[in-house]
Amino acid sequence: MKSVLLAAGLAFGLASAVAAAPATYTLDPSHSQIVFDYTHLGFSTTTGMFSGFEGTIQFDAEDPAASSVEVSFPTASLFTGWDARTQHFLTEDFFGAEASPEISFKSTGIEVTGEKTGKITGDLTINGVTKPVVLDAEMTQMGEHPMEKKPWVGFNATTEIKRSDFDMGMFAPYVSDEVQIAISIEAMKVE
Repeated sequence: MKSVLLAAGLAFGLASAVAAAPATYTLDPSHSQIVFDYTHLGFSTTTGMFSGFEGTIQFDAEDPAASSVEVSFPTASLFTGWDARTQHFLTEDFFGAEASPEISFKSTGIEVTGEKTGKITGDLTINGVTKPVVLDAEMTQMGEHPMEKKPWVGFNATTEIKRSDFDMGMFAPYVSDEVQIAISIEAMKVE
């Protein structure tokens, strides 16, 4: 009887440990994007977008500060709505897509600021340059995807960077050095 209770106790303990482990989510590339904007000569706000993400979120629902995220996407996925501008942005004057074909972000820490909000600190690599950034993040929803019938999670985040920090400061300050970034992602749980 003792051995049965011991085995049951070990099984329960193992199940509890497994349940407490962070869950892995992979990004849904069809519903994840980064939109950025900057001011052009003070006349307008110009917008661009990246998509085609690959990445994972290790989400710990019991301890969100112990979560992490790692994302990458092709530099050439840039879309600005004006082909000549897009092609110029991909040159060595800006994103250097030929020499640096990938943009990436890897979290280094998370500070929980509310029930569904936090600050995600991490290393952003653009144009071959890596700098720390802080994302103001919010979980938009977590639950079963109504069509996929799988656990799903969504996040929005914002940040501001300086182009010059990533060796992309051409035309500053006439074209703003400061770039506003808005991120929206969906991710599915790996089962």
